Amino acid sequence: MRVIVTGGCGFIGSSFVHLLDKIKIDYLIVDKMTYASNIDNIPNKNKLLVKDICDVTESDLGKYDYLVNFAAESHVDNSIKDGTPFIKTNVQGTFNLLEVARKNPNLKKFIQISTDEVYGDLDKLRKPKSFVTDTLYPSSYYSSTKASADLIVQSAGHTFKLPYLITRTCNNFGDRQHTEKFIPTVFRNIQNGGKIPIYGDGKQKREWIWVEDNVEKIYSYMISPFDIGIRHIGSGEVLENIEIIDYIKEITKSNVEYEYVEDRKGHDRLYCLHSPNTDRLYSIKDYLKDKLC
Repeated sequence: MRVIVTGGCGFIGSSFVHLLDKIKIDYLIVDKMTYASNIDNIPNKNKLLVKDICDVTESDLGKYDYLVNFAAESHVDNSIKDGTPFIKTNVQGTFNLLEVARKNPNLKKFIQISTDEVYGDLDKLRKPKSFVTDTLYPSSYYSSTKASADLIVQSAGHTFKLPYLITRTCNNFGDRQHTEKFIPTVFRNIQNGGKIPIYGDGKQKREWIWVEDNVEKIYSYMISPFDIGIRHIGSGEVLENIEIIDYIKEITKSNVEYEYVEDRKGHDRLYCLHSPNTDRLYSIKDYLKDKLC
């Protein structure tokens, strides 16, 4: 078995690479090495091809069984400032990978790593219990480009019979996450004695999953001959952002300082997934306790 992992020097991608390395699966990492990538995230630098997924060719990849596409521009704030890189990487890049992958006669599965954000703000749209997988209401350029990529993957499956799997997961936490994200920002400000910035009223709700739980589920779906289509990967652990800060204050018994800042444009209030087969090994509260106490 050989696996192509795009975006493998990023947060979730590198965790998947570490899993492959641990169980001794052959792989090739393809990464453009943007600001969100870190070569120190990966266990074997000799298995890295530095290249934009928009420019990847068949000859670059050689023989492989699976292609797992973690490569993406993912920071919503950046997409609000300039959506152009999101269109290029998330849409055009995914299209190019599909064009390359569908020429591989030995392809067992194309795995597109997506997000719960493609469904939009559940607080406005529908109750979580009535949640379905066929309605997309993305709110940002980030989530809309991820939704577009998902639809392109589905089109390749329909038109060219390309075997695919789309995984949509909730907010990830864990080691090697970029400093721009919420949990690393919290840690950094606590360590430096700064005030943690809280968007709006801080009552935005997010479902949280440990990145290692996520990638193990992705791997199991990847090798399963039965998992084709769309799969949700969640934990069932939903917390308000301000609840996380309050919990940190509780476990550290310290006066963690924070400040309310101007809310993000179009900020969604609620993301969560209906994941009936959720297996949560490590909760975000346990992770915070282990890191801060």
